[in-house]
Amino acid sequence: RMSTRRGDGWQCDHGAQYFTARHPLFVAQVAEWEAQGLVQAWQGKIGAYEATGWRHHTEPLPRYVGTPTMNAPLSSVAHGRGMTVERGTLVERLLRAEGGWQLKLRDEDQPSTAFDAVLLAMPAPQAHALAAPWSRQLADEASQVRMLPSWALIAHFDQRPFLEVDAAFINQGPLRWIARQASKPARGKAECWLIHAQAEWSEQHLEQTPEQVAEAMIQALQALGAPAPRQWSIHRWRYADIAAPLDIGSAFDADLKLGCCGDWLCGGKVEGAWLSGNHLAQALIEHQGAAR
Repeated sequence: RMSTRRGDGWQCDHGAQYFTARHPLFVAQVAEWEAQGLVQAWQGKIGAYEATGWRHHTEPLPRYVGTPTMNAPLSSVAHGRGMTVERGTLVERLLRAEGGWQLKLRDEDQPSTAFDAVLLAMPAPQAHALAAPWSRQLADEASQVRMLPSWALIAHFDQRPFLEVDAAFINQGPLRWIARQASKPARGKAECWLIHAQAEWSEQHLEQTPEQVAEAMIQALQALGAPAPRQWSIHRWRYADIAAPLDIGSAFDADLKLGCCGDWLCGGKVEGAWLSGNHLAQALIEHQGAAR
């Protein structure tokens, strides 16, 4: 969900908008990414909109974004360590194989070769669907978590629509967040804005057509003082946020060598996702060491 969509002369972070770092492990990782040019601090002026109008919003920690795209740190890890990354491949179910696991893929008749372990880095409902036939422990953890959706509107303007802010939390109506992409480092100058809808509103309108949702979101945007966008596109995040994330780090069934990680297991947000992955990796390493 650290995603950036690109078009002719523009780009837009339509998933996670930024992240902060509090835990010492993640602070050190972000410092390393920053030294490599993979992230930069975002200096945009952040506001909040409430019934009384606009106000300034302060954050005690720096806000970071990936550069030149939000997923730059992830791409660097995946391609910089010799990993083989398969994209656009849907895993329908897990199969037990002699000495490990096989993956049943939607577009393949034969299951994959065997793997020693499977680690599921995905939203809780998807992890539950794959793990439940094999591990009661992991199924119980995933079933505790309710994930929330969000509609994301990418709006293009000829001129800057808001002079007061570069981004803002919207605390009334159907919208939750607006952000001027040009205010972020390495994003270009196009007047492209990202608008996220409230989770509850998104849930209520989850199965409406994109046109219906966009019309309602544009009307709410105009109520804040913006003109109608010159052009727009919309994306539905079915699993955007967590109602009440767990705080257990990760979940690992050592007998099966099957595990889950994700923001839903470690307090939410980008930092929680990274810490959860690190936590699960350590659990697997320790198990492998004990088994020798």
